[in-house]
Amino acid sequence: MTVPETTAATATTTATTTAAVGETSGAEALRPHAEDAFADELKALAAADDRPRPARWRLSPWAVATYLQGGTLPDGTVITPKYVGPRRLIEVAVTTLATDRALLLLGVPGTAKTWVSEHLAAAVSGDSTLLVQGTAGTPEEAVRYGWNYAQLLAHGPSRDALVPSPLMRAMSDGMTARVEELTRIPADVQDSLITILSEKTLPIPELGQEVQAVRGFNVIATANDRDRGVNELSSALRRRFNTVVLPLPATPDAEVDIVSRRVDQIGRSLDLPPAPEGLAEIRRVVTVFRELRDGVTTDGRTKLKSPSGTLSTAEAISVVTNGLALAAHFGDGILRPGDVAAGILGAVVRDPAADRVVWQEYLETVVRERDGWKDFYRACREVSV
Repeated sequence: MTVPETTAATATTTATTTAAVGETSGAEALRPHAEDAFADELKALAAADDRPRPARWRLSPWAVATYLQGGTLPDGTVITPKYVGPRRLIEVAVTTLATDRALLLLGVPGTAKTWVSEHLAAAVSGDSTLLVQGTAGTPEEAVRYGWNYAQLLAHGPSRDALVPSPLMRAMSDGMTARVEELTRIPADVQDSLITILSEKTLPIPELGQEVQAVRGFNVIATANDRDRGVNELSSALRRRFNTVVLPLPATPDAEVDIVSRRVDQIGRSLDLPPAPEGLAEIRRVVTVFRELRDGVTTDGRTKLKSPSGTLSTAEAISVVTNGLALAAHFGDGILRPGDVAAGILGAVVRDPAADRVVWQEYLETVVRERDGWKDFYRACREVSV
């Protein structure tokens, strides 16, 4: 049997990386997995949860939705919101996972698709790491299985020589697998999912065997159609999913709340100053992003040109987090206009020619004339010249 060396290297690297990650304690991890970062909340929910649970679920559907949306338990434990948005969307997503239909989270970049998928898997299965990261180079082995080529050459095809993919492991253990950026995966690799999702089985023709999914298995995929390099889903594959579209935050206050919460969480892990002291700047960043994204000012009086970037909530979080780091290490610890100006410029001006014109027009026609924004205008002008 002839086997490609690159595939063997990929399988070996993946196994080694998984082992290394498993040895890292949650306290030392730069970004703990959801099940580690919110272990206390999940434990409290499990203790208070007396509702029916689907097979192999750690929590009931009601408790999973509460974990995502937040709430207060009878014993006073506060469950922090992981997703700020319509509760019905989360309820539909959770209900889908309780059926035999896979879940597709769809939305423009930065609408928390990955964040929601991770927390859903953590709440349902207690493990969010059964992940296939979609890229243009994702091979079929990442979806199905690979081989330990040392074992394969020494002893021939056998279960000991087989390297299961995250999906295969999820099928065997009745857990939730995640597929990120599904539309970036080549079409022929996407099609490997059809049998898994429709027949709930994964054939292994080399061994004359198959892996059948046990109860509790399901798949959460995320996708957007705004990035370059997108591979459209076939109608056959799309039919295997229930699709939930995650929208951009409906109001400025909701987006400010999301950005503040996430920046506070990230800031604590990086020992940065509390975000509430910079709430005015957070609101300013959100306002700029929303106005340029929507092509109109908040009061609806002035139409604007929109830049080429998405200016998503995730990018706003990144800009504010970077600004807090600047304030902490090179300022007085309080978020100010000069700390976020460069980050906003980098987020808005992706195309140096067209986007710079859009940004300059916005500065001169909107920011310059807005009451209370003079310091912000000056800071943005300084980094824009």
